[in-house]
Amino acid sequence: MRTPSWISQHLAALRALLVLTVLTGIAYPLVITGLAQAPGLRDKANGSVVEADGRPVGSLLIGQAFTDADGNPVPKYFQSRPSASGYSLDATSASNLGPESVQDTLGDPALKDSPDGDGGKQALLTQVCARSKAVGELEGVDGRRPYCTADGLGAVLRVFYTDGMSGKVTRAVSVNQACPATPFLAVYQGVAVECGKFGEDYGKGVLVPVRGDAPEQSAVPADAVTASASGIDPHISVEYARLQAKRVAAARNLPLDRVDDLIDEYTTGRALGFMGEPAVNVLDLNLALDRV
Repeated sequence: MRTPSWISQHLAALRALLVLTVLTGIAYPLVITGLAQAPGLRDKANGSVVEADGRPVGSLLIGQAFTDADGNPVPKYFQSRPSASGYSLDATSASNLGPESVQDTLGDPALKDSPDGDGGKQALLTQVCARSKAVGELEGVDGRRPYCTADGLGAVLRVFYTDGMSGKVTRAVSVNQACPATPFLAVYQGVAVECGKFGEDYGKGVLVPVRGDAPEQSAVPADAVTASASGIDPHISVEYARLQAKRVAAARNLPLDRVDDLIDEYTTGRALGFMGEPAVNVLDLNLALDRV
């Protein structure tokens, strides 16, 4: 008796399903897993997990915060670079903000005590300014940067002209400094500068970043104020590590030379000898300090 064609087709499909399931769902994963456990690959394949006192404390591949319960930096530890994702593995990401992100969204003063926040949002410029100010205060250096106010906001005006984009200045607003703040600049081209007000539309004004008198080269390096693309970069620059060395040495009662030597020891070179820059793995360095 001849098998109906539709049954033959279903049996062929079933055989193909079983063969492909064995090959791609069982054999292939087992082979790859076996290769990943080979010497030289095992640690990275397993997440490069680091243990201290018999318990896992992190991964050499994943950045983490070295802060207390209130989010303040722990003085005896080197700090990682900022993270747009809060070092979360569930939502690794960048902020997606670019160089044109200079004007903040002011929060609603009526919601300042709300657990959900006031609806305000910082532009990239203000984030950089605030981080640089905080790092400068923590490390005891000048954290000023160009286009930043003294209170750690983007130094940006919305300037209104008689002819739209040109002409005589009729109004100037420091849009990132919410009232009742005192504007970072008292007068702009003969017009008194106002503080920003929530809900007011300044879209017709021209955005004018003001450089200020900060030095051209800030004492706070770029990776101390900018997040990585993934949000979980485990490394910092050698420059940022050197900046933190004095604080860490003082907190641990160690000679500064000893801390500098550890920075040198845990500095990795450029990938393949030419890609990227030398960097320091923060977790590796902090664990080495704990062993001293």
